Amino acid sequence: MKTLQNNSWKNVSEIDLIYKTKIKNSQRPHVTSSQYAYSLIKDCWDPGKIEFLEQFKVLLLNQSNKVLGIYEVSSGGITSTVVDVRLLFAAALKAGAAGLIIAHNHPSGNVLPSEPDKHITKKISMAGEVLDIKLLDHLIVTSEHYYSFADQGAL
Repeated sequence: MKTLQNNSWKNVSEIDLIYKTKIKNSQRPHVTSSQYAYSLIKDCWDPGKIEFLEQFKVLLLNQSNKVLGIYEVSSGGITSTVVDVRLLFAAALKAGAAGLIIAHNHPSGNVLPSEPDKHITKKISMAGEVLDIKLLDHLIVTSEHYYSFADQGAL
């Protein structure tokens, strides 16, 4: 094993995990239904983009299903966006989330899930199981309505 010489240890990057909030727990929205989650997520969506390009967001929740924050995982093209599961869970771990509600929009207005939608839902659910972070729902949103994987028994 080679020993560090000449203070080369100073060339190692420091990693700092910080989650800062100015919102008291009592003031955080409490998610009790897919409809309420949809209303929260839709309010955070740029109305100029919801029918233009596909985006993927995650609602981070504590153990009591109170909202810790919302994180935009990716923004893509007209028909798809790439979801890096590692970045999604990096945000969840940083916030100390116990649960997730993932959401993405379909600019076409069709809320039915595609096969890639089903695949990413399963992938995120499995990753969450390993980390003890429960995937509570996956919403496909449009400006007028939504599809809930949980409500449809597809989760």
